[in-house]
Amino acid sequence: MTAELVRGQNHPLSGTRLEIRVSAGQPVVAGATLGDADGRVPGAEWVAHPASPRLPGLEVSRQAAAEHRLAADLEALPEGAHRVNVLLALPSGAGAAARFGAMAAPFLAVTGVDGAEVVSYTITDLGAESAVVALELYRRQGAWKVRAVGQGYADGLAAMLHDQGLPGAVEMAASIEEAVARGMAQAVAVPPAQRAGGESAAHRGGAAADARTVAGPAGHGQDAAQGPVPGDSVAAASQSSAGDGPISYRHPGRRTSTPPDPAPVAAPAEPGQPPRPVAGDATGWTMDERLYNQVWGMFEDLARTTAAYRSAVDFAESRLEQELDRVLSDPATRVGPAADAVRQEARAKQAQLVDQARAALDRDLTQLAAEAEVVEHALPPAFARWDSPVWQGYQVPLERPMALRLGDLHLPERKDLRIPMLVRLPLERGLWVDAGRSQGGVEAGLLDSSEVRRLAMDCAVAHAVRLLAVHPVGDYSVHVIDPAGTAGAALAPLLEYGALREPPAAGARGVTEALARLTRRVDLVQMAVRSGALDSLPADLDTSEQLLIVNDFPHGFDDRAVTQLRYLADEGPSVGVHLLMVADREDARAYGPVLDPLWRSLLRITPVPDDHLADPWVGHAWTYEPPSVPVGSDVMRQVLWQVGQARKAYGI
Repeated sequence: MTAELVRGQNHPLSGTRLEIRVSAGQPVVAGATLGDADGRVPGAEWVAHPASPRLPGLEVSRQAAAEHRLAADLEALPEGAHRVNVLLALPSGAGAAARFGAMAAPFLAVTGVDGAEVVSYTITDLGAESAVVALELYRRQGAWKVRAVGQGYADGLAAMLHDQGLPGAVEMAASIEEAVARGMAQAVAVPPAQRAGGESAAHRGGAAADARTVAGPAGHGQDAAQGPVPGDSVAAASQSSAGDGPISYRHPGRRTSTPPDPAPVAAPAEPGQPPRPVAGDATGWTMDERLYNQVWGMFEDLARTTAAYRSAVDFAESRLEQELDRVLSDPATRVGPAADAVRQEARAKQAQLVDQARAALDRDLTQLAAEAEVVEHALPPAFARWDSPVWQGYQVPLERPMALRLGDLHLPERKDLRIPMLVRLPLERGLWVDAGRSQGGVEAGLLDSSEVRRLAMDCAVAHAVRLLAVHPVGDYSVHVIDPAGTAGAALAPLLEYGALREPPAAGARGVTEALARLTRRVDLVQMAVRSGALDSLPADLDTSEQLLIVNDFPHGFDDRAVTQLRYLADEGPSVGVHLLMVADREDARAYGPVLDPLWRSLLRITPVPDDHLADPWVGHAWTYEPPSVPVGSDVMRQVLWQVGQARKAYGI
């Protein structure tokens, strides 16, 4: 049965191979944009439009028409794509409508590959708008949904693309309008009806994405070179275009046609027992990618199963209150043996519901704990704890890692079940190690401010050592600003083993010179990238990834230095300059709201356990635990020694 949506309403999608049909009565331009987890479109390569109608897993029409059929395979979208926005715009030219309010309301329908409608949506109440975001397909808790948007833009396609964060939105809109005006290609032909008994598209789409994958790839499709399969309406639609081949479902990061290594298979479980966990059973083209996806799948599973338990407990409490209210509302039944019996029965029901919820939670947590134990021992150095045996066999890597471990996360329902906190590399956000005493953990209340500041700097050095250790020789450089020289003890290992190219910048002059060097690097690389002249960079410019550790901010910073720091935080990550601040926000109160954008742009972590992080699904308050070296262990110095020896061998 088709669900008829209204503006703002959403509906789950049972499949990932879809067709989106558009009927407008008059010619319109149909396109689509891919958005990241924040809903922003990173670049022109994530926009499907008449001049560039195909993206991995997505194909749109090549010209303006009154009827459109857009094909989508959500499992084959590029890595990092979390949503698809379906766009409609009015073409320019004689005879074309100037606004949607002057034509019949556009109608859209989302169908499966068998042609059965899943949802439909009629975009009403449009007036002066000449472009509209019609539908949004988005991923939520591992599953895909569709939302009726109907957001119109009177300023047209350029305003709509700009609102989605696309760089060069005006230029992109102009190229789309030019392509439509010239009619540079044909529209996608109507797909033939599916033959009875034909092969289902669901059995042909390549490796299905793991339902628990969160921050990793959405999945991988089969190689497009195999061609269409009878009965597959998405592939047939693209094949029926004049002279064109099928949609490419190849993974965007794939460089060869060699299939990935098969994921490990768990040993058979005992009858009546849950499956035995195995490391690397998520989707991915490498073991590191599979482990990364598996870790974030465990994180999502823990969030969801805990949310279900808390919801069940809240329901039991609410039901108990309602039943007790009914007893107390009638004076005739408020007291006496009958009233006591009703109260006892209500409390027994509440206890039974809570016990059932706790049993389900314990079952799921036990399985997750077993999986976490297996996965922890298989993690590479970039993902592993400092007490992992993998560090005993450490060697300087030859390839960059895909992610970095910043610590562990856990919930109060089971504190011994810890999920690694992994972030993708290169760092898109800087890090802020909070040196203040505002942490909510019990341990923070037992420490004075000087001890918290010392732990914060130790935490920052630990992150810097790991970044140096997991990158190839010369691919990462560390710089330190320590105006008052208070971080000498923490920085001693970096200086001793040659991990720092120059001593920490001290005093106001040192701050100015260090920031000027990195600001110059950001400016030069940005200009070279924009002009396509990377070979013209100065010979003395260090093009490796740069990490700037800032201690005791804002001590030693004047207004100009603060402006440069904000500039590095905003512009640096895109050209390989990353910020790691060790600071107490209270110390910078004198700047007022000027620094608020800086704090918001950084990922706050703490030197002691604290429950300040929230997940994107249900908003749990997760307790963050920073990485710590076991007491008495010399593993960090051993790793630094190997890094230093490798840097000396390469003359760095």
